Amino acid sequence: MNKELIINSSPSEVDIALLEDKTLVELHKEKSNAGFAVGDIYLGKVRKIMPGLNAAFVDVGYERDAFLHYLDLGPQVQSLNKLTRLVVQGRYKSLSLANFRLEKDIEKTGKITNVLNAGQQILVQIAKEPISTKGPRVSSELSLAGRYLVLVPFSSRISLSQRIKSIDERNRLKRLIQSIKPTNFGVIIRTVAEHKKVADLDNDLKSLVQKWENLMKRLVKAKPPNKILSELDRTSVILRDLLSKSFNSIVCDDHTLYEETKDYIRSIAPEKANIVKHYKSKTPIFENFGIDKQIKNSFGKIVTIRSGIYLIIEHTEALHVIDINSGHRVNKENSQEENALAVNVEAAIELARQLRLRDMGGIIVIDFIDMRVAANRRTLFQKLKEEMAKDRAKHTILPPSKFGLVQITRQRVRPEMDVEIVEKCPVCDGSGEIKPTILFIDELENNIRYLIQEQNEKTLTLILHPFLYAFLTKGVFSQRLKWYFKFNRRIRIKQNTSYHFLEYHFFNKNNDEIKI
Repeated sequence: MNKELIINSSPSEVDIALLEDKTLVELHKEKSNAGFAVGDIYLGKVRKIMPGLNAAFVDVGYERDAFLHYLDLGPQVQSLNKLTRLVVQGRYKSLSLANFRLEKDIEKTGKITNVLNAGQQILVQIAKEPISTKGPRVSSELSLAGRYLVLVPFSSRISLSQRIKSIDERNRLKRLIQSIKPTNFGVIIRTVAEHKKVADLDNDLKSLVQKWENLMKRLVKAKPPNKILSELDRTSVILRDLLSKSFNSIVCDDHTLYEETKDYIRSIAPEKANIVKHYKSKTPIFENFGIDKQIKNSFGKIVTIRSGIYLIIEHTEALHVIDINSGHRVNKENSQEENALAVNVEAAIELARQLRLRDMGGIIVIDFIDMRVAANRRTLFQKLKEEMAKDRAKHTILPPSKFGLVQITRQRVRPEMDVEIVEKCPVCDGSGEIKPTILFIDELENNIRYLIQEQNEKTLTLILHPFLYAFLTKGVFSQRLKWYFKFNRRIRIKQNTSYHFLEYHFFNKNNDEIKI
């Protein structure tokens, strides 16, 4: 399977598309000012204790307090609280835990009132980003993730990924990590560590220890709420977690991001550095790779497959409901049961893709077409498990019920990806009021005059629909040429196929949009 990562950069956000055999399977949007990413570590302050929930609300600087449940404290939370207190007060000078005396584990069925107090400072790690009206969910069981290993402070345990099946390889990795593991640190060995050389694992462990030391340095005299350690950006996280031999291309349209990505690839997999490419064409990168078209076809309430099958996806506060419909897909030579199985199997492939693409989490109920034969239901269940095995998010799938319903629970750590694909009316711009289109050029000209004469913009770029782009630029005495003589300023005009017919935007020399 060929995997490609296409990165589209803009001043406000970075869009990351993961393609498998040219099919869009994951879409990530990273805001340039985004905070509270999963993995970030904060020095927070306990706002209030909720004994009824056996939980606490922690101020980490977000508009809504973060939620910390007793079960997310971790067995060694007393050691963490002790270290935090000593380091902030400047009484613990060492950057390692070699000489640190660990406290006793807390009880699994204990009360949070016995561990935390209102106003107390505590180190927490973002476990789930803010979703809807909820603040972030946090944990005080810290972990630092690397390419091959995960470092867990206040532990001595070595754990291995269950996907590493070879007994000899498991024993080799365990012996190796045991010999290089620092004192009072546990290590989780990731799947990608299988068959890796000693030097690779040692370098990864050293970088994680360095990350812990940086955390300790920043903690000295820190005041809550304060971000102490940031997780990698989404591009680096995806590369760290997904990069494999099947990755054959990483394309980026921003030179700075291209250099950063290439440097990061060199640090984790030097042999793959050549797959990073800089996209320089004038055509938008997502349009060139057909991603814009796939996005418009893949989001929305109704998702249609080429064969005519379609999925209806409904979202509620409690769960997601997906209905499978055969559409005009009917094979007259097959029985109703055979047609139902064929439709359900094809829908299962698209369903697994949709869950990854939209990052849908929580409870998902799918209404497949009813099948009477138990063997066919087992075939569908097996196919769904095979397709969902490609999903990195933790999930559980229950077999089809007698009613043809399949229930899935899928890990939710980030807000669901939702792309608005309903376009505004090109005439009224969604307002319901019609503006004479004959005045459109006058409107553009007035805005250009204001930006040049009043705001003194030296460089001006106008981006609009391709039809309007052609109208303004074609011909010997084009409208663009007339504006040049009128304002004594060259105005760059570009086209964007994703814009509505009468939509346009102005940008300055830094490629920042100018609000009018």
